[in-house]
Amino acid sequence: MTETRVGVIGVGTMGQHHVRVYNELPEAVLVGIADADIDRATEVAADYGTTAFDTAELLDRVEAVTIAVPTKYHYELACQCLEAGVDLLIEKPLVEDPAQGRTLIEKAEQAGVTLQVGHIERHNPVVKTLEEIVPDLNVIAIEADRLGPTPDRGILDSAVIDLMIHDIDIVRSLLPGSVDSINAVGAADGRHATATLAFDDGVVGTLTASRVTQQKTRTLSITAENCYVTADYIDQSVQIHRQSVPEFVTSNGDVRYRHESVVENPAVDNGEPLKHELTAFIEASRTETTPEVTGHEGLRALELAREINAAAFGDEQKSVPVMSE
Repeated sequence: MTETRVGVIGVGTMGQHHVRVYNELPEAVLVGIADADIDRATEVAADYGTTAFDTAELLDRVEAVTIAVPTKYHYELACQCLEAGVDLLIEKPLVEDPAQGRTLIEKAEQAGVTLQVGHIERHNPVVKTLEEIVPDLNVIAIEADRLGPTPDRGILDSAVIDLMIHDIDIVRSLLPGSVDSINAVGAADGRHATATLAFDDGVVGTLTASRVTQQKTRTLSITAENCYVTADYIDQSVQIHRQSVPEFVTSNGDVRYRHESVVENPAVDNGEPLKHELTAFIEASRTETTPEVTGHEGLRALELAREINAAAFGDEQKSVPVMSE
């Protein structure tokens, strides 16, 4: 198999991980990197035995590239990639403005360029397991928590746009229904938010994202007619709770409550989600096939995230009807 020539634009915290993984993948050749901070680019290039270029020079040398810069620069850099005919993976969110996203998708389709959005949790082995389980369930409710302490780097996006958007994408990919309405509330100057989503098929979704919680949590749970499913992205584990039997038990004159259930532990493949994501991107680029997370899916997640953000951090808490999909 021919190796794909790849590069990374933006080598901050996330971009450097892309550099590391590309450097490890046998199907990729890390040609170089680019960053507005020349000193940073030079340092990272030296660490991984590659070369620092400016963006135009890098695009002349690669077939595929990751864009891992602040969101406000996504559209401009993506257009440069399209003009150069370079396949691109854009870290989430796709862009700032959905109108830009629609234009970008149209340009990519016209240019015949692969456009993948970096919703990394789609490549988490836990989600792959859930994708096999959920279609057989009669889902009543779904809940996702993505919580953690304040990071040691500045983030311009709110907790909704930066964190909750992951779970928006996952929930939308797992459930067939469309979102009818949103109720959301936010706190801590954009760093904490909870949203309740009402789906047209009766399913209720509750999503919470926080950058002020002193414990890192990445979980999803599903209440279905005959079982309760829990998933932990960090531990990469899934459990299915079935046949719950509550009873009162008398022991030494005391009456105590006992609750037992059958717990299944489906097999979950191990592996680093980013490695799965970049492997899938290179495969889509090489074979010119549809990527796992398309521009349309990235745009759909962005639009819903923006509506939740407006409801959570507007002047008042409110329920927002969702744009027709």
